[in-house]
Amino acid sequence: MNQIPTTRIHESAVNAWTITASLYGLLWFFPSVIYLSLTWNHTVDWVLFTILTTIALVLFIATSFILPKLRWKRWRYDVSEKEIDMLRGIIITTRTLVPINRVQHVDTRQGPIYRKFGLSSVTISTAATTHEIPALDDATADALRNTIATLVRRVKEDV
Repeated sequence: MNQIPTTRIHESAVNAWTITASLYGLLWFFPSVIYLSLTWNHTVDWVLFTILTTIALVLFIATSFILPKLRWKRWRYDVSEKEIDMLRGIIITTRTLVPINRVQHVDTRQGPIYRKFGLSSVTISTAATTHEIPALDDATADALRNTIATLVRRVKEDV
């Protein structure tokens, strides 16, 4: 296999992913809230409620504060004249090599949380699927999009 990619995504990704995960992480508390609302007028089993809430709290902390840092540490990418190399994953690592000659188009995307941190994602589309390099600062994302587009044009002109 080729050397491991070396380029990291922006450090602000941790903050953006923490906010996103915290918003979604509130869903972990729904079983506790639903249980409490269904049993409020009856006898509440406080042991069960405490267990549900404790599990929700542990999952909330893990997904909101631990996983974003691990995810950032594991995300790497490189772009060369022949391919785009992406490495990601915490428990199961995934390495994707996208040949430049297979790229159909490349986009940048930015949601409200990424916009707050000045981040964008680069989306690379092939005939089979779409790949994403997340959480790059806006200038890097624009430059990367333009670099990939230039490499694709160069390869397609040579054919």
